[in-house]
Amino acid sequence: MEWNQLEYFLTVARMQHVTRAAEALSITQPALSHSLAKLEEELGVQLFERSGRNVQLNRYGRTFAARVSNALQEIRRGKEEIAELTDPESGVVSLAFGNILGTHFIPELVHRFQEKFPNIRFELYQGTCTQTQQLLEEGQCDLNITSPRSDAGDIVWETLFATDLYAVVPTSHWLVAKEAIGLKELADEPFIGIHRDCGLRGTVDAISRTHHFLPQVKYSAEDLATVAGFVAAGLGVSLLPKSRVLMLEGMHWIKISTPGCVCEVGIEWKKKRYLSPAARLFRDFALEISRMREAI
Repeated sequence: MEWNQLEYFLTVARMQHVTRAAEALSITQPALSHSLAKLEEELGVQLFERSGRNVQLNRYGRTFAARVSNALQEIRRGKEEIAELTDPESGVVSLAFGNILGTHFIPELVHRFQEKFPNIRFELYQGTCTQTQQLLEEGQCDLNITSPRSDAGDIVWETLFATDLYAVVPTSHWLVAKEAIGLKELADEPFIGIHRDCGLRGTVDAISRTHHFLPQVKYSAEDLATVAGFVAAGLGVSLLPKSRVLMLEGMHWIKISTPGCVCEVGIEWKKKRYLSPAARLFRDFALEISRMREAI
């Protein structure tokens, strides 16, 4: 049984027509038919139901096709891994990250990495915390930079940085005269909440439970930029990390004296899933950058 035979078999199974499959494979129709016949002879069963040049997998063919498809994928992956090992400074990093991180942190990190490893390419996926964690779980990305950390047992998490949360209020609010406030000073204020798919929601919920803080949620926004917009419009107060993209006219930032009001951002990956040399290089680079930030 040869590699070409299996490739030919899967092509015919997909196209369900011998002549069109032969054209797609750039071989003659008799050569393709001979290859299929030889494969069936070796297996001892027919794999197709035939009607002229039209063919369709029978139950033996469907069983065999599923196994062949998986086997060829594994072989291709093995060839890719060997290529990556012989040239670890090339390849592709499949990276997912939270929406707010795409404004400056991820672009700056990728830029610094590609200055050092210009031949490594990126596949980028951006979304909510729920979306990016699902991508990681389903194997559609190698790494996920997100907040908060996942509670799944098969996920490895390493902290990249932690940033303080601030109370954000409209510039006309009575609290703007204060340099710092405790969480309880926001308890009776109309609060701009965050949808549960947004990563900061889990952090705020955890802080609220720890400090028995019960915000009076008036609106629930889909993302942090919308939270900032509602605060700037005078519709309520909220908690946000300080980010350039969130600093809107009409809102004021106040330090929080209550301990533990921080947002932790980290990089995570599946514990037992293969990471290519390129993905490992990027992960280690991101962690090195985080250690340098801590040392400053």
